[in-house]
Amino acid sequence: MLSLLFILPFVIQMKLFVVSILCAFLLVSSQNPTTHWTLQPNVLVLEVDGKPGQQPISCLEMPENVVTSDNTNQDIIWKKNGVEEAQRGNWYLVRLVESLGGGNYTCHSPDGTLLNYTEVLIQQKETKRRRILVKNQQQDYLKCSTQNYNGEFHCSWTWDSKRVGKAAFIKAQRMSDGQNSHCSVEPSRHQWMCSSAQSNFSCSVDDGGSGISCLDWQHCPYAEERRQVQVTVFVRTHQFLLESYSKQFYLSEIVKPDKVRISKVNKTLVEWSYPSSWNTPYSYFPLTFQISQFSRQCRKCENPCTELKHSKASILSSSDVCQFKVKQKIKVVCVRAKDALCDSEWSEWTHVRLKRGEGNRKRKQQQ
Repeated sequence: MLSLLFILPFVIQMKLFVVSILCAFLLVSSQNPTTHWTLQPNVLVLEVDGKPGQQPISCLEMPENVVTSDNTNQDIIWKKNGVEEAQRGNWYLVRLVESLGGGNYTCHSPDGTLLNYTEVLIQQKETKRRRILVKNQQQDYLKCSTQNYNGEFHCSWTWDSKRVGKAAFIKAQRMSDGQNSHCSVEPSRHQWMCSSAQSNFSCSVDDGGSGISCLDWQHCPYAEERRQVQVTVFVRTHQFLLESYSKQFYLSEIVKPDKVRISKVNKTLVEWSYPSSWNTPYSYFPLTFQISQFSRQCRKCENPCTELKHSKASILSSSDVCQFKVKQKIKVVCVRAKDALCDSEWSEWTHVRLKRGEGNRKRKQQQ
């Protein structure tokens, strides 16, 4: 009986301790954002719906979903974006208000030694409003194109004038790869590798920060492209706001040949050849050419093909060097190309000026 009197207070204390743990955990859980996930090591993404909330992050490794009432290691110091916080201990509660709460959270020992860090990014859940990038003329956020079928492509975007940020993560894969694709970032943080059993992509961010260049190392230009490419770009602002933008396409849908190489043979004959970057053999990758002729020049025009009014255009298909005969009155000839086998985008115009009487002037100068 006496031993029971000694044991009873201990049992009551243990029950109170367990209840306090459960209450603390339920309090935090009830205010957590709906979803949180890891973008890459030490980068935590919190999806919020605009309501106030809290999210615990830890300094030292501990079992998941454990929040103790005394918050062990009270000597651990926390800083947010370099400014010391009042909270102490192994656990830190990130306070969320609408889209605010993101930041670079670091934990330190009493002597100032860095123990760990967590970068918290905020992503607004289920919102159609995009605030970091703006749509292009095609009403899309990402503009992707390729010069050929070698597996290389480039995607670009336009920052909102008030929210210029940077690419936080890049993911490129074939559509059927699903969750089997694994992406990692190089130490420089400008090169991403995404691989699966069926594909192997590498992507790098442009120097200007407004685009990426990617290569599918396993793509074969001579085989039928059965699966679309899916590119997802995660962009973030300096205020730690994160948004993702995706685009799916076949290379044949975004191919845009380089400019053709055009030259003058004589007064009435011009010729052009395939772009040097286009796939060979040309009989397997034929191009269709559009030719426009102008009977007057525009000396102040940087590109008369786009600034002059077009005359009737001609369409030719060829798998070799092309020649085109023009009339005596024609002074400018413009040529552009597109894939002959699919409804692809036209290349930029290339032009040549035909200066009449040039031969006579040269002969007079020689005399």
